[in-house]
Amino acid sequence: MFSFSRNINVVTNTQQSAHGRINELTEEIKIRSTPFRRLLDEIGRVIVGQRQLIHRMQVGLLTNGHLLIEGVPGLAKTTAVACLAKGISTGFQRIQFTPDLLPADLIGTQIYRPQDQQFAIQKGPIFSNLILADEINRAPAKVQSALLEAMQERQVTIGHTTYKLDDPFLVMATQNPIEQEGTYPLPEAQMDRFMLKVLVGHPTRDEEIQILERMSRTKTSLEVMPTLSPEEIIRARDLVDEIYVDNKVRDYIVDLVMATREPSAYNLPLADLIQYGVSPRATISLSLAAKANAFLSGRGYVVPGDVKEIAPDVLRHRLIVTYEAEAEEKTSDDVVRSILDHVAVP
Repeated sequence: MFSFSRNINVVTNTQQSAHGRINELTEEIKIRSTPFRRLLDEIGRVIVGQRQLIHRMQVGLLTNGHLLIEGVPGLAKTTAVACLAKGISTGFQRIQFTPDLLPADLIGTQIYRPQDQQFAIQKGPIFSNLILADEINRAPAKVQSALLEAMQERQVTIGHTTYKLDDPFLVMATQNPIEQEGTYPLPEAQMDRFMLKVLVGHPTRDEEIQILERMSRTKTSLEVMPTLSPEEIIRARDLVDEIYVDNKVRDYIVDLVMATREPSAYNLPLADLIQYGVSPRATISLSLAAKANAFLSGRGYVVPGDVKEIAPDVLRHRLIVTYEAEAEEKTSDDVVRSILDHVAVP
């Protein structure tokens, strides 16, 4: 009896200690996340709407994950990334991808110097912190391969020498969904390296009026005051790693992933619509993105709503639908939405 009571006390003390740590972490996160919320407001002084895009870019910064941004021209995708770079006082390079782009145009090359008969390394624009790969699907496979090494390994190889890239390093790539002539579809291996795929839509009528009032002039201001430093982002990542994820939330994340591979096990009639389910990278990305969402909300713990909110951006580009789905005009977004509606939320 005494031993049983002592075990109960040990469990109770452990739970109280865990709750105490979560409360302390929440208080610290409320302070550390304030500059990120200021950054959102600061960018909002230039960009009308697109709050979801800006939020997802912050998630990428906090989780060290890359973004694929899809939207028709003219939706301020490039401007949003440029404003983000100004808001965190860090390096920014915009690279326009074209069919004649070479890997050397991206990562750099060796240049021969006749004066001393030596080769010198000329580094390319990839050596920066924020990289905007504009219209990424217009570049050929060799360029995609060079970018893939930088994205996955955070390093670049020129000749026989490998160079580490600066931290933070984040690739934000854009592609146009309506113009496919002269494009190279991204390989699935590279698509999987993008943590999030964000769809950017048209502004609302009220937002369109704000855009008209703010931008219909010959000179427009894109001034964004810095609110964050790269060092603060790296320190914030340490807090993101500490955010508490309950076992039930972990099970929910795994259930969402498994439902894309074995839909019949979850009573989902989607087997004829899914050709390939998502990879384990989706599980990792979904957990990290949910933690970042909790951080930006000022919480030291993840709730199921964090997972559900970010899941479409994590899953849509990893899930491959069948020809039958395409014939029925079903997209990966439709399948993901069905999974989110049917998998039980803890």
